[in-house]
This record gives sequence, structure tokens and C-alpha cells, in this order.
Amino acid sequence: MTTPPAVYRPVRVEGKLDTPLSQWLWLVKWILAIPHYIVLFFLWTAFFLVSVVAFFAILFTERYPRALFDFNLGVLRWTWRVSYYSYGALATDRYPPFTLAEVPDYPARLDIVYPQRLSRGLVLVKWWLFAIPHYIVIGFFMGGAQGGWWSAGLICVLALIAAVILAFTTKYPRDLYDLIMGLNRWVLRVSAYAGLMTDDYPPFRLDMGGTEPGTVPRA
Repeated sequence: MTTPPAVYRPVRVEGKLDTPLSQWLWLVKWILAIPHYIVLFFLWTAFFLVSVVAFFAILFTERYPRALFDFNLGVLRWTWRVSYYSYGALATDRYPPFTLAEVPDYPARLDIVYPQRLSRGLVLVKWWLFAIPHYIVIGFFMGGAQGGWWSAGLICVLALIAAVILAFTTKYPRDLYDLIMGLNRWVLRVSAYAGLMTDDYPPFRLDMGGTEPGTVPRA
């Protein structure tokens, strides 16, 4: 009898595939999302600075200051909503809200359990040493600049394939959606770990589907 994999509880990444989806809106979402891209540029700059402050706070107190934790969680939530709307999934046509707060009725949701204590030893090495194997994997998922050229990652390519299929069939392939969710879930788990928001090492596996394993799907 096969033992099911342990549930990874610190980070919960969920999505609900909207139906129906526009057959052609995906062609212009890169334009519609520009205001979010501009805001996220500054938010991610702040995320890095906040993480530096949190690093020293954890090193001396073993605690991640709650206000800083909530801000960085908000940045990850905002990023996930924009990614879900645009070329990280193309799974909703509902425009992402401009907020760091949780939006319970938005199709894409993210939550991270606030840690009461964090290891002083791990904070010194996990973001640059322990996370390296994950960086290699998610680099393939996300793509980036290579040799002066920009390469699309696997997630974007799969989302565009799903969009083309949607354009000709009016349906978003469910199996493809589950795979895209699994890839995004992996990326966000690593982001939380590298951002010092949890000491639980992310698993090397694809937990596919719109809901986290071991949870009840949202209605």
C-alpha cells in the first residue's frame, strides 16, 4: 500500500478555474496588467528590504516581526493574483484588486502560517544555500534572461497553450490547469522559504490541482 505524501502545511496556494473564460481577452492581458507590474516592481523592492530587516530580527530574537510578515505576505498574495490573471495561469478574467490584503472571493488565494519561532541557524543559510536546488528547478519553471535574450518559462508556455486551446474550443483544459497550479504552488512555497517566512523545507514534488492536498475544495 502506497503511503500518501505528507501535507505541506505552512504555505497554502489555492485557485478556482473561472468558467466561462473569454476566448480572446488573454491576448491583451499583458497591457491590462501593466499598472500592476509597475506597482509590483516597487513592492518587490520593499519585500527585499523588509526581508533584510526580518533577517536580523530573526537572528537576534528568533521572531519574524508580525507587521513585516504581513506586509511580505501581502506582496506574495498580490503577485499570485496578478500571475493567476495574466500569464502565470490565465485562469480568470476577473481583474486583480490593488491590495495587500486577503480577498476571500478572488479565484486565487495564498496564505502562509505565521511562525511563532524561527531558527537562528537556518536563517543564515536557508535562503542562499539550502534553497539552491529549488532555485534551479523553479528557474526552469519561470524562465528569465539568458545570454541577453528573454526566455519564457514552462509556466508561461503552458498557460499560453491552454489559452490557444481555449480560443478554439471555449474550454480551458483541466489537466493542464492542474499542472500549472502545481508549478505555481512549487514556486510560491520556495518564495516563502527563501523569504524567511517558514523553516519548513519545501518538498520536491508537484502537488497539482486547485486546492492544497488534504483540504476540502472551495465551492
